[in-house]
Amino acid sequence: MDNSAITTILFDLDDTLFDHAGTARAALAATAAGRAALHGVSVEDLYAHYSELLEELHPQVMTGRITYLAARQERFARLLAPYEPAASAADAAQLAEQHYGHYQPLRRPVAGALALLQALKPAFKIGIVTNNRTAEQREKLRYLGMGELVDALITSEDVGVLKPDPLIYQVALARLGARPAETVMVGDNWLADVVGALAVGIRPLWLNRTGAARPLAHVAEITSFEPLAEVLCQLSNAKAD
Repeated sequence: MDNSAITTILFDLDDTLFDHAGTARAALAATAAGRAALHGVSVEDLYAHYSELLEELHPQVMTGRITYLAARQERFARLLAPYEPAASAADAAQLAEQHYGHYQPLRRPVAGALALLQALKPAFKIGIVTNNRTAEQREKLRYLGMGELVDALITSEDVGVLKPDPLIYQVALARLGARPAETVMVGDNWLADVVGALAVGIRPLWLNRTGAARPLAHVAEITSFEPLAEVLCQLSNAKAD
């Protein structure tokens, strides 16, 4: 084990620092309330379908196969289709606009995330490694009050690859002037954040807010960013294998 002191903390953004799942559920509930065809539809059912479509289409956006707007149009057309089969492209576009009109002001950090960044900032270099668009993530950080707490934003759009590709982590290390042995990656996605970090020698800390089974017992795990003192202890005492 390398006993290098930890100097650098990398974070995923969506569903790690930013509560995308909670925000999306709240926005879908508000959107469904305003559309007759969606009255009585379970928000959990809508969210499950929405998430499946996002997982399918988002990588295509990040690799340039389709545009962001085309993917959004397709996502909402397919989301609406089971409940409103005669819906037009204009209907889908309207639904998308309504959803994001709700989504933007409902955005919120994961509980404890802002306090954690504030506590870490004086002692550690902080980076965000995210499979998303640069402008969107930069604006999101600003909105959440996290922009000034982050030293580097590394996006799949800028690097040209998605996590868990080692290149995006190597770019993050270079941008922050850090070695793998002195770096921790905190994220919620096992493949992208844990497996990806392990592949380049970065010690992962898995944020498991859903109680999922942990595939590798030696990987450290937290279920929340609260209480703050416990998370700080996990991070500051971390050593990279």
